[in-house]
Amino acid sequence: MIATLLRLVLRQRFLSIVMGLALVGLGLWAFTQLSIEAYPDISDTQVVVITLYPGHAAEEIEQQVSVPIERALNSVPNLIARRSRTIFGLSVVELTFEYGTNDYFARQVVLEKLRNATLPDGVTPTLGPMSTPIGELYKYTLDGPGYDSRQLREIEDWVIEPRLLQVPGVTDITPFGGVIKQYQIEVDPVALTKYNLSIRDIAQAVDSNNQNAGGALLDNQQQGLVVRGVGLIHSVSDVENVVVAAANPDASGREPHSGAAGRPRGRRRAQRDGASRRHQAGADLRPDRSRQ
Repeated sequence: MIATLLRLVLRQRFLSIVMGLALVGLGLWAFTQLSIEAYPDISDTQVVVITLYPGHAAEEIEQQVSVPIERALNSVPNLIARRSRTIFGLSVVELTFEYGTNDYFARQVVLEKLRNATLPDGVTPTLGPMSTPIGELYKYTLDGPGYDSRQLREIEDWVIEPRLLQVPGVTDITPFGGVIKQYQIEVDPVALTKYNLSIRDIAQAVDSNNQNAGGALLDNQQQGLVVRGVGLIHSVSDVENVVVAAANPDASGREPHSGAAGRPRGRRRAQRDGASRRHQAGADLRPDRSRQ
């Protein structure tokens, strides 16, 4: 067999040279396409389901979040292992698939199965970044002369992070540190009892008054005017002007106080704590006749 092959090569020298050059070129192309890594990724396909349930104990989250998610994901194809971790306010379910399972297929199937999970109101599970257990981590800090921690956090969230996510190979960015701007309302329990209100009434009033309303298009001959209502909260004064409740004047003709969201009006004040603002008072609210 070997002697026959050698005689064929000697007879067809040109064809043998062409085939040899083609084989060398194919080898060079395969070498350029080969992924060379110090630590090759030999891990199985994994999907992590992360669910936040703030303010609840680990036992409650295990019963109301982790167990329903695990039951909904029992019928996921190519699944070989399932683990869950539950701590205060957080549930993490890790799913491991068979070797060779496509990452996008696994994530799509998990998202479809999560729709069947019965969870408490306001609880929405999300998928973790598409990374591997041996992925590389890069930590950086953000410094800027003349900028406080709140401004640096805003630059990180709105400028740096979106641009870094466009870099090939970056799957997720987890920022920590800095001060996030927020508004807090300190409720006066005595005022709530006096005006027969609850914490839910305050939350619903603020939520319903913190949105824009879409309108129609007003045709004005040669041009059209867009009609819309602007009601987003931009400052502490906007929170103070939120109408919690409204009532008609009593028999004596006096207008009763309409709501309560903090301390009386005469003691209203707003305090800036670092870079975040806290609404300390502003409770004794009257009906806003301009909105009626």
